[in-house]
Amino acid sequence: MTARLPAALALALATVLAGHAPAAHAQAAPAAQRPAESKAERLNRLYEEFWEESLRLNPIQATFQGDPRYNDQLPDFLSAEYRQQAHDFTVRWLERVEAIGPEGLSGQDLLSYQIFVRDAKQSLEAEQFPSWMLPINQFYSIPSFIVQLGSGTGAQPFRTVKDYENWIARASRVPVLFDSAIGNMRQGMQAGVVQPRALMVKVLPQLDAVIRDQPEQTLFWGPIARMPAEFSAEDKARLTAAYRDLIGTRILPAYRKLRTFIAEEYLPATRESHGMDALPNGKAWYAFSARSSTTTDLTPEQIHRIGLDEVARIHGEIRKVMQQVGFKGSLQEFFKFMQTDPRFSFASEEALLAHYRALEAKINQRIPGLFSLIPKSPFEIRPVEPFRAQSAAGGQYFPPSEDGSRPGIFYVNTYDLPTRKTWDAEDLYLHEAIPGHHFQIALQQELTNLPRFRRFGGETAFAEGWGLYAESLGKDLGVYTDPYNYFGYLQNELWRAIRLVVDTGLHSKGWTREQVIAYMLENSAESETQATAEAERYMAIPGQALAYKIGELRIKELRAKAEQALGPKFDVREFHAEVLKDGAVPLDVLEDKIARWIASKQG
Repeated sequence: MTARLPAALALALATVLAGHAPAAHAQAAPAAQRPAESKAERLNRLYEEFWEESLRLNPIQATFQGDPRYNDQLPDFLSAEYRQQAHDFTVRWLERVEAIGPEGLSGQDLLSYQIFVRDAKQSLEAEQFPSWMLPINQFYSIPSFIVQLGSGTGAQPFRTVKDYENWIARASRVPVLFDSAIGNMRQGMQAGVVQPRALMVKVLPQLDAVIRDQPEQTLFWGPIARMPAEFSAEDKARLTAAYRDLIGTRILPAYRKLRTFIAEEYLPATRESHGMDALPNGKAWYAFSARSSTTTDLTPEQIHRIGLDEVARIHGEIRKVMQQVGFKGSLQEFFKFMQTDPRFSFASEEALLAHYRALEAKINQRIPGLFSLIPKSPFEIRPVEPFRAQSAAGGQYFPPSEDGSRPGIFYVNTYDLPTRKTWDAEDLYLHEAIPGHHFQIALQQELTNLPRFRRFGGETAFAEGWGLYAESLGKDLGVYTDPYNYFGYLQNELWRAIRLVVDTGLHSKGWTREQVIAYMLENSAESETQATAEAERYMAIPGQALAYKIGELRIKELRAKAEQALGPKFDVREFHAEVLKDGAVPLDVLEDKIARWIASKQG
């Protein structure tokens, strides 16, 4: 799934102008346009001031960018006071930018203005839907997020004594944040805005994995266990005592209190229904989520129909693979064969990770043939941490920090090893790593001449659409040579098409969790473990899963249009550079951009 989940969670917690999209390279205007350039400079100064203020308001975002200035801060993101502060922030900056206006702007300066205004208005529109009443689920869990920060393996740095002191200050605020989560959930219980029971029963074991009798037994002890050797003996003793006190008297009691509340008070009030349409104003809420996620005006019904058509088309392609390998049997029998035949299993976690690292070397050899624009940021492959592996996706990409201290990371899930298939690896790597999310997101962050709200924002339909499009490049990159591995690509493309069907079915057609799981098992080769995790993911973050296929279809349409229009002048390296060089943009903006590029090549 998308690489930007931790940053996205930070933004979601802050509810600050969420969803800003990075866009294009700023271009010097010709001399005749000096007045417009001056206006653009004024806007760029405002954008810089806006971003600086947004980092003070949302210090978690700063941490994920590698900006250490606010690493000791943890505002109460979930309080009514903070929500009002975020609202006032958005209104004030929208007014300041609109006061300058778009007149006289051109090119990417105009694009920056349009995206800023569009996303600010969308952020304000989202306030009518009380997402703050649903602060915890099994997929976006604030408690698990805090563990990722405090375990010493995430974005929170633990390299200096100051870093260690920063976490003491930040983590001391965890009880306040958890208390606000509890208060918000109680308000949700009164308003009928509660999570499905099927999700919240999964939260309890996540909390149990964190709660221990002694601080030394917790994941929060990681930074002490791995304390730098160069620290003085005095600092080591002082920090060890401080962390023991922090974990034992602040963090663990907060986790225990939250667990007791969820188990004894919240779970009995959760709902048996599964879709967003069962909530007050739920149909409108979901339609908004679908529009926001896809950056289109497509309705849930239209998206559902696109999904059904794509499922039928991809089934036809899979039948061709069955014929190629000489499989005698039905589509469902082939799916079962692909899931159960031992030849498709990894012998161990080490073998799985070695397989992915070999893929990295193989694909890197072919990248120059398709790409002229390649990120400078380093890249690593790591296993998903055990405490979150059961509910995590099969693969996940975390972006690099701005200062280069943290690489882009492709997390591979080794939980329930028999369900991690060899035929799934090539496709998953292309999507999450290279040339998928690592290329798109790392390149975006390296566009240092752009306003930072564009460099560090994101449009899910673009980012996930690009990830799915990257999967289609496998044969050109020297993989999918085995028909079973090519099936893996088709299966994953099928999976994204199925998402269009089941996400809309779940949230706009009254489908149950069990119906969604049954549809996925009937129409794909996914395991029940994966189908269950995915169904519950769609329940937790309605509409997000629509972005993948809608974005991919649009990028493929634009490539086909360019190939037809340019004929022998078409260069795939140039096309990929044109798509990526401006960062993530709304799909209609991408369409206009590629149309201008085609026209320039025809001239």
